[in-house]
Amino acid sequence: MQIPTRLTIAWLRHAYESGSATPREVVARILERCADTVDYNVWIAPPSEQALEPYLAQLDQTSPSADKPLWGVPFVIKDNIDLDGVPTTAACPAYTYTPAQSATVVAKLVDAGAIPLGKANLDQFATGLVGVRSPYGECKNALDPRLISGGSSSGSAVSVALGLAAFSLGTDTAGSGRVPAALNRLVGFKPPLGSWSTRGVVPACASLDCVTVFANTLEDAMTVDGVARGYDEGCPYSKKYAAPQGAALPAAICIPDAEPEFYGEFAQRYREGWRASLERIGRLASKAGVEVRTMDCSYLNKAASVLYDGPWVAERWADLGGFVEAHPGEVFPVTEKILRSGARDGLSAESLFNAMHFLQECRHRVNAELDDAVLVMPTCGGTFTRAQVDADPIAANSKMGLYTNHCNLCDLAALAIPGDDSYPGLPFGITAFARADSQRLLEGFARAYRASACVRVAVCGKHMRGFEYHAQLLDAGAEYLGAYATAPSYRLFVLDEKAQRPGLLKVREGGASIEVEVYAFPALDFGAFVERIPAPLSFGKIELSDGNVVEGMLVERASVLDEAGTTLEGTVEITAQGSYRSWAAQEP
Repeated sequence: MQIPTRLTIAWLRHAYESGSATPREVVARILERCADTVDYNVWIAPPSEQALEPYLAQLDQTSPSADKPLWGVPFVIKDNIDLDGVPTTAACPAYTYTPAQSATVVAKLVDAGAIPLGKANLDQFATGLVGVRSPYGECKNALDPRLISGGSSSGSAVSVALGLAAFSLGTDTAGSGRVPAALNRLVGFKPPLGSWSTRGVVPACASLDCVTVFANTLEDAMTVDGVARGYDEGCPYSKKYAAPQGAALPAAICIPDAEPEFYGEFAQRYREGWRASLERIGRLASKAGVEVRTMDCSYLNKAASVLYDGPWVAERWADLGGFVEAHPGEVFPVTEKILRSGARDGLSAESLFNAMHFLQECRHRVNAELDDAVLVMPTCGGTFTRAQVDADPIAANSKMGLYTNHCNLCDLAALAIPGDDSYPGLPFGITAFARADSQRLLEGFARAYRASACVRVAVCGKHMRGFEYHAQLLDAGAEYLGAYATAPSYRLFVLDEKAQRPGLLKVREGGASIEVEVYAFPALDFGAFVERIPAPLSFGKIELSDGNVVEGMLVERASVLDEAGTTLEGTVEITAQGSYRSWAAQEP
C-alpha cells in the first residue's frame, strides 16, 4: 500500500472509510520512511511498533466516527510537550523527566483518535529559530538539507514535510510555530494566547508560550484547532474564547508601509517572493472587494525588541535559571548565553514596568488598526545554510525573528502559509496576523489567497480518491474540492482495458453527465503534473453541470473511435455507467 508524501486528514479519512487502508498499514509505511530519513535528525523519541501498539489496539476496537474526528491520524509532538510515559527532554538530556500524564492538548488529540508517533527534536529549551541548537543533531530542512529547518519546532515541521505525520505540535514564543512552517512549505497556525492549554509544556516564557500546529493544508490545521482549543481550569494561562464562527474575509488587508528588510544570500529571491505575494494580494482584494492599505509597522518592530533586548528575557531565566545553575556544562553554550542574558545588570523592576506600559500601548494600537482587518508580512526575510548559522549563531537567529517576535507580545493570532516561491527548493512564506478575537479572518484570508493562485482540475479516473494514482495529486499539493458532474455533453472511455486509462470526449450530441472530482492545484505545480500524463490523454477545458469551466483530462477522438464512430478495439466506452468509479466497481 502506498501513502502520499503530503499526508492529510482528508486522505486518511477517505482511505479508512473506503477500506483501502488501515491505521496499522499507514503506521507501517511511516516506520519505513523513518528508517529512510534518519539523517534529518527529526526525532528524540522516535516511533516504534512496541510504543504504538496500545494506540493501534484501541483503534482496532473502534471505527471512524463523528466524535473521533482524528481517528487513525498520526501526529508528532515537540519534545517540550508531555506525552504520558515518554521522557520529556526539551533537547537537554540532563533535564529529562518522565511525565505521568500527557499535556492537556495531547490528551485531547488522543481522545479524538489521533496516534502520537513520538517526540521531535527542537532547539534546546525552545530557545532559537534555526533548528541547529540540539545535542540530538541539527535538524535538516526537508527541501534542501544544506539549509536550516527553522526552530525551535524544527523536528515537528520537518516530520510533516517528509511525510512522517499528517500534522505535528510545536510551540511558539517568538515565532517557532511559524518560521519552520515557512522554511518547509507548510501551514503553521499559532492560536490566540490561552486558547490552547499550555499545561504539560516546558516553559520558555510562560506568559507568552503557545502550542501550535503544523500541517500540509489549512483545513487540517483548523481541524486540529477545533479539537485542541478550549478552556483548561488547570492551566493558569488558559482563557475563555468564543468558538470561531467560520471563515470570513476581512474588510481590509494591511501591508507594511515600507519594504521589509531582506537578508542573507537569498535576500533577492525572498524579495521577489514578497513582491509576487503583494501582486497576488492585490488581485484577490480587487476581485473580493477588499481594501488593501499600508500600515506603519515600526512600533511592532520596537515591541519585538522587548523579547530579547528588553526585560522579558528575564522570564526565561526565571523559568530555567535554577536548572542551568545546578547543571554546569549541560546546556548548549549559545543557549546558556541567551538564558543568562535574563540575569544581566540593567533589567530592573522599573525597566520591566516601562516595557509593560509600552507593550500595552502597542496592543491597544494594533487592536484598533486590525479591527476587521489582517496584517500580512513575510514570515521570514531570508534563510541561511546550517554552516552560516554555525559561523554566526546569534545574529542569524535574530534575523529570523524580525517579523515574528512581536506577535505574542502584542496578543495576536497568526497563520503562516506558503507564499509565492521565487526559486525551486527555496520556499517563501507569508504570515497573516489578526486580533485574538478575530481568528476567523485569518482563515478567510488564507482561503482567498490560496484560491487566487490555484487551477481547478477535474479528474475522472484513477486519480480519484481511493484509486492508485490519487497520491500523485496530493504529492503535487492538490486539495479536494468536491464531487461534481460534467455538462451533459461528454462520453467516457477507458483506453486499453488492461491498463484502464479513462478519458473524456466532448461531443455535440449523444453525450451525458459524467461524475468527476474537482481539485484545487497550486499553479506552480500544475505544469509538472500535466507532464506526467501519457498521450493520447491530454488536458483541456471541461464544462461542469453548474456552468463553470475547469481543466480536465480529455482524450482525442481518433484514439477511441474510428471514422465510422465505432469504438476501437481494446477501448471500452463506459458512458452509460456515469463514472469510472461505477464501472470499476463492476469489474471482477
